[in-house]
Amino acid sequence: MREFSVATTLAVAEDAGLADMVFDNAEQRPDNVAFGRRGPDQHWEKVTSRAFAAEVTAAAGGLIAAGIQPGERIAIMSKTRYEWTLLDYAIWAVGAVSVPVYETSSAEQVQWILSDSGAVAAIVETAEHTDLVESVRAEAPTLRTMWTIEDGCVEQLSKQPLDAAELDRRRAAVRSSELATIIYTSGTTGRPKGCELTHENLLFEVLATTSSLPSLFNEDAATLLFLPIAHVLGRVIQCAIVYSGIQLGHTSDIKNLTPDLQAFRPTFLLAIPRVFEKVYNTAKQRAHAEGHGRIFDRADGVAIRYSQALEKGGRVPLALAVQHRIFDRLVYSKLRAALGGRCAGAISGGAPLGERLAHFFHGLGLFVFEGYGLTETTAACCLNLDGATKIGTVGRPIPGVSVQIAEDGEIMVRGGVVFARYWHNEEATKEALSDGWFHTGDIGELDDDGFLRITGRKKEIIVTAAGKNVPPAILEDRLRAHALISQCMVVGDKQPFIAALITLDPEALPAWCTAHDLPADIDIDKLRDNPELHEEISRAVENANKAVSRAEAIKKFRILSTDFTEQGGELTPSLKLKRAVVLQRYAEDVSALYN
Repeated sequence: MREFSVATTLAVAEDAGLADMVFDNAEQRPDNVAFGRRGPDQHWEKVTSRAFAAEVTAAAGGLIAAGIQPGERIAIMSKTRYEWTLLDYAIWAVGAVSVPVYETSSAEQVQWILSDSGAVAAIVETAEHTDLVESVRAEAPTLRTMWTIEDGCVEQLSKQPLDAAELDRRRAAVRSSELATIIYTSGTTGRPKGCELTHENLLFEVLATTSSLPSLFNEDAATLLFLPIAHVLGRVIQCAIVYSGIQLGHTSDIKNLTPDLQAFRPTFLLAIPRVFEKVYNTAKQRAHAEGHGRIFDRADGVAIRYSQALEKGGRVPLALAVQHRIFDRLVYSKLRAALGGRCAGAISGGAPLGERLAHFFHGLGLFVFEGYGLTETTAACCLNLDGATKIGTVGRPIPGVSVQIAEDGEIMVRGGVVFARYWHNEEATKEALSDGWFHTGDIGELDDDGFLRITGRKKEIIVTAAGKNVPPAILEDRLRAHALISQCMVVGDKQPFIAALITLDPEALPAWCTAHDLPADIDIDKLRDNPELHEEISRAVENANKAVSRAEAIKKFRILSTDFTEQGGELTPSLKLKRAVVLQRYAEDVSALYN
């Protein structure tokens, strides 16, 4: 199939703005618990829809008093926290435009986003962020004001005199076609480009997603947001949750995520595949370390077969159903308890999850709705939905969206979620948009039912010396699913065979070393040539190779002594590989693979 569309009756009103949902909630369900906010004692405090609207109003009044005008850009640089969401809606309420900046961004990245967007103000989280912005302020000539969250900027803004009539006028003047936010792309191949997303883009995405996933977005739901709100996926889920009146909590402390989940007790999660891989691998390692490895491995297989049986639509065989009930008591219930005990679903995006892992979580009672999208498509343009799911795919187009596969396999998207243009970059806009179709740069295929499967990235296709085209993502995704592997990059362009650079997971490695009678803190350089480690990684490579032909299979691999990280420059803030950086930095290692 070359093209598939999903019709919709959804429409965004011309006078609709993103801030409207905050005030509609306050009017229609004022006592609804809209947020769980961490208090001074670290306990979760309840914030009602009425209280949140009052806080947005007060902060918006402070922005107006500070001279912020409609259409002006305000940068937000912070970890995921309550104030991020509060200030985002305050900015929209005054008709201004928010510009997210990852809190881990370098000085050069911050300077580029501030100067390119023409930001007139910046809201940062910490004193370190303040110093960073000050260090590049000379190269950001439009910047006039800066506020710091940890210095009490919300309180400072809220204490300013409120011109209620002016705020009402500003809100009423917002049109859905107007710019709401500029989100900068990851910048894997150069300087980040600013994607212009309108109020209509975000509202269309929110309406399509919430109407199609009633199992997640319902009045009894709650979720704990830990992905960066600076990322388009986190941002969209924020908006969908506020629109639906669902209780939202924020945390950025991933190391203590399990206690937070158990305290907040979400009904669904938003995560990237790496989070699901970590949950699975940690549980498996713990079970093996405690002597329960055989039980976990059997439970793993039963969960997958149980999910596969459910997906086929037939009855689950009696023997399998009995085994599932036994392992539910022994294994699955404990994993659900680690997620808070109420979690029944999740949304995954950012990269392929993998069929095996998706079936495992489905089998233990957590259905993962996998989707696909980019910043330019306001997050999801395709998504597995209630009543329309197929594990191993990223779903069908969401309502109001069309997907087309070009002759060269490139995925093209059209619909209400497609961005307006790149900020101040006409050349890039013309290259990406053609007759209403956005050229994603990804390669994929549509099956006969309209479900999309991603097979690679157009610019990342490796062409071997024999002329074989190899998309690296399939191999890399399967390798990263192994407990010991943190990151990997497949290489082989213009080479006689495919190979891989592999890094080890620093959290998983000590337990493996202990189990193999090695010091837990052994230096990786001393471990890289260990025969048992080499055999372990070889098995992971063999498993990955099962997904491809012999000509595409990894023939050799090299374990690196350091991990790929955002701080090291090999990964973007959304954990995408900067392939050019890796190739340059590890040129000697790549060369060693072929000599």
